[in-house]
Amino acid sequence: MEFYTYLLRCTDNSLYCGITTDPARRLYEHKAKNEKSAKYTSSHGAEKFECLWRSDSRALASKLEFHLKTLTKAKKEQLILNPSLLSMLLGEKIDADCYTNIKTDD
Repeated sequence: MEFYTYLLRCTDNSLYCGITTDPARRLYEHKAKNEKSAKYTSSHGAEKFECLWRSDSRALASKLEFHLKTLTKAKKEQLILNPSLLSMLLGEKIDADCYTNIKTDD
């Protein structure tokens, strides 16, 4: 099973980070603002995925999620503009080769 770690842009321009096995379903859940959406995205309004990384296990996806959440918003914005910076920004904490960046639609 594949897992995805994502950065999601909210309507107030904030960023939310999470993991899922089905990005399309998860984005729908965030936008629906129901019991399956995250509390954060329910109040900040989910807009779109900015970055998606595919990995082969939940453990890898969770590890990336944890370390992405430690980055400043400015560094997350850099990563959105250039996803190949993942290794530079988190290279000491993760093996960036374990993650495949997935292009997102604007």
